[in-house]
Amino acid sequence: MTLLRSLVFQLFFYIWTWLFAFAGLPLLIAPWRWMMRFGTVWSAGSLWLLRVCAGLDHEVIGRENLPPGPVIIAMKHQSAWDTFAAPLLFRDPAMVIKRELGFLPFYGWYAIKSGMIPIDRKGGAKALKRMIAACEEAMAQGRPIFIFPEGTRTAVGTKVPYQAGVAALYTRLNVPIVPVAVNSGLFWGRRQFLRRPGRITVEILPAIAAGGERRAVLAELERRIEDATTRLVASRPAA
Repeated sequence: MTLLRSLVFQLFFYIWTWLFAFAGLPLLIAPWRWMMRFGTVWSAGSLWLLRVCAGLDHEVIGRENLPPGPVIIAMKHQSAWDTFAAPLLFRDPAMVIKRELGFLPFYGWYAIKSGMIPIDRKGGAKALKRMIAACEEAMAQGRPIFIFPEGTRTAVGTKVPYQAGVAALYTRLNVPIVPVAVNSGLFWGRRQFLRRPGRITVEILPAIAAGGERRAVLAELERRIEDATTRLVASRPAA
């Protein structure tokens, strides 16, 4: 049954995505906010299909921990679901993405137009400088900066070192950083086709105030996210 429901979801997801891919072309000459709203509708529809076809829903806890004003949101990355959901979980996030994604037809065009921030992970100091400048511009527009601190999806129970880029952002932007845990990989695993029914939990954790020491903050960010993620995985909600 899970395989069949996953197949049904994939079919309708492809149809939905291709319709939006062509419908969005005129927005490439519109303001970025229009494209951002367009992408948010696509995300909402994708998650609706996931719920109806595959029985996979989600809940968010800890919204009271999200401070007002400019922030960096650092979220655990276990699944493609995390990327779909980000525009709905947080308003107008400027997401730091791999540079390669910006070259993809349709998705890349729309991501760049909506103000996503590409980063060349092999570009060294110059790439970091460009990323920080783009983040400063996004914050001036009233947008939170959204980043996956691991830099890639990781399977449940797997840990990789958090990237130094998130600590550099925290230091240079001088704003609070909000850790976010998730257990999405239990239901839609990394490089897996099956979408298992249930309820993904996203937990927004207390923010780390601006002005902390770089290495200590990176270690604290990793500790908070990993501890909370381990707890969410261990207490998997029933379908």
